[in-house]
Amino acid sequence: MRVTIDPHTQGTLHSDEGSSVRRTVLPSGVRILSEEMPGQRSVTVGFWIAVGSRDEAAHQHGSTHFLEHLLFKGTSSRSALDIAAAFDGVGGDSNAMTGKESTCYYARVLDADLPMAVDVLTDMVTSAVLDPEEMETERGVILEELAMDLDDPVDLVHERFAGQVLDGHPLGRPIGGTPDDIRAARRDDVHAHYSRWYRPEELVITAAGGLDHDELCRLVAEALDGSPWRTAAAAEPARRRVAGDRGIPIQSGRETVARPIEQAQVILGGRGLAAGDPDRFALSVLHAILGGGMSSRLFQEVRERRGLAYATYSFSGAYTDAGYYGLYAGCLPNKVDAVVDVMTAELEKLTEATVSDQELARAKGQLRGATVLGMEDTSSRMSRLGSAELVRGEFVDVSEILETIAAVTAEDVRGIARRLASSPRAVTVVAPS
Repeated sequence: MRVTIDPHTQGTLHSDEGSSVRRTVLPSGVRILSEEMPGQRSVTVGFWIAVGSRDEAAHQHGSTHFLEHLLFKGTSSRSALDIAAAFDGVGGDSNAMTGKESTCYYARVLDADLPMAVDVLTDMVTSAVLDPEEMETERGVILEELAMDLDDPVDLVHERFAGQVLDGHPLGRPIGGTPDDIRAARRDDVHAHYSRWYRPEELVITAAGGLDHDELCRLVAEALDGSPWRTAAAAEPARRRVAGDRGIPIQSGRETVARPIEQAQVILGGRGLAAGDPDRFALSVLHAILGGGMSSRLFQEVRERRGLAYATYSFSGAYTDAGYYGLYAGCLPNKVDAVVDVMTAELEKLTEATVSDQELARAKGQLRGATVLGMEDTSSRMSRLGSAELVRGEFVDVSEILETIAAVTAEDVRGIARRLASSPRAVTVVAPS
């Protein structure tokens, strides 16, 4: 079943004997989506704001990620230790994730501890102090985090590849900002970013597990009523981000980043599909065939037959108005050219020859298992609701996803391979100098 979500959609989006998905919009514009999972003793709840690194003004680069850290550093009524102790004291997990198009603060707790999780997360999102002294402390923490990422050659090659493929566009910027961005960040600019985006009409709350939707809505309303947002006027939910100009430039050719490492990291790829593209399921099948496991073409050709690399796979990144695909391998520096040649050849083969019935069935089976197993935990289902609300504007149940994957044909795979291969390609390499 596929349900379109518009700003005023209320009530049940999906219901079967295993779960029920519902959506409520509060008068303030806050949206609440939940999936009740009978028999679960845990709940994952997420507070989403549709702001990411792509939304930062020129003088605010890195602010979104800075806020992810600072919201855990205290509110007007809780210290950083109070926030940490609240979740530690019940054996729960709390964390946050910043993306290029959204930020999410989430917690996984026992069902009986959901009221506490809603109360604390609401306090963090609505009442963050953004203390100047804490900001200076956290500046050092973030610089250490960025240094750690820059020291990881796999993270680095993925970051530089995205920047190369989406060069000149906000989506091409690092999510966490650069070290220079973090050193230059001012508290006033970060606070202005917080004030601009952290508002009732921008907030989406999603939860999955052992819960009751009506009780969740009551908890949220009660927590908001005790927050600085209690005086918020009635408002329409913020409009969903819409696809903009798809003519984002791409830097084709080869970029090499020198690092004192033993193994080269290589990605070959180019422009891919946006998040809502109807061909995204065919792309998933293509990835399963090309680089999705030990039986994939890349693994068999690059590693098993030629011994050129230990790890190799294919992947995609998708956003509202753009996407990219890549083929990755880690190899000895003197094998880079050979690896690029093989990866190029394997992509080209998919544009020319029909995929066999056996290979197509194996790819679909892999995706079927990954889809169902991925929905076994509450965190995945919570994130699925966030994506449905913020990105795609529709809820698609697992049965519909499986049916859509099953309907992909060999010609669909060849068509998407041709679509990818026809765009300019980039090669990004991190290797010893």
